[in-house]
Amino acid sequence: MIPVITVDGPSGSGKGTISERLAQHLGWRFLDSGALYRLVGYSVEKAGIGFENVDKIVEIAKSLDVEFDVSRIIMEGEDVSLAIRTETAGNNASRVGAIPEVRQALLDWQRNYAQEPGLVADGRDMGTVVFPSAQLKFFLDASAAERAKRRYKQLKEKGIDVNLAGLTAEIEERDQRDRNRSVAPLKPAEDAIGIDSTSLGIEEVLALVLEEVNKTFPGIGV
Repeated sequence: MIPVITVDGPSGSGKGTISERLAQHLGWRFLDSGALYRLVGYSVEKAGIGFENVDKIVEIAKSLDVEFDVSRIIMEGEDVSLAIRTETAGNNASRVGAIPEVRQALLDWQRNYAQEPGLVADGRDMGTVVFPSAQLKFFLDASAAERAKRRYKQLKEKGIDVNLAGLTAEIEERDQRDRNRSVAPLKPAEDAIGIDSTSLGIEEVLALVLEEVNKTFPGIGV
């Protein structure tokens, strides 16, 4: 069995940074599942397709031409790394992610991404739906206000103009939609280890995660 560690949580909880750092530390593959939904949402908006057109959206999800190149995401020859990180793209990802047929279309793609020597999967339903048999699961969370501040700082550093009050409202709206959707709602897996990162820095969270990894996978050099 391919070893898998899942890291779920809402936007801005730090799960992406922690997952990427952990994958680099272990020398494992890294799956940013949220990027897949952002890519679908971005493609839908770019094509001018209405979000009620489920058939067309599923078609897009099934035919994604994507290449993950270290810190870059290339879709159909275009570097969309920054384009899919806007809050609009995030909200669009949440909207297409609520469509059961889209989630099903991307499910096999994600599972096939688990290869030797191991996989760290970052998302919202990695531990509950995509990899329910993962050997180790985490659920990172933080207050909406703190997550908005983090996203504000990240986007500003990337040169993206954003309003903190509007960002907070969008995050709260997205939380509500993600936690209450009928398919694969955002929630911790029953066997997930919960970490509240509201008052913790990245290094502190990473230390907690590595401690648990060492317990589950002794001898892998953590």
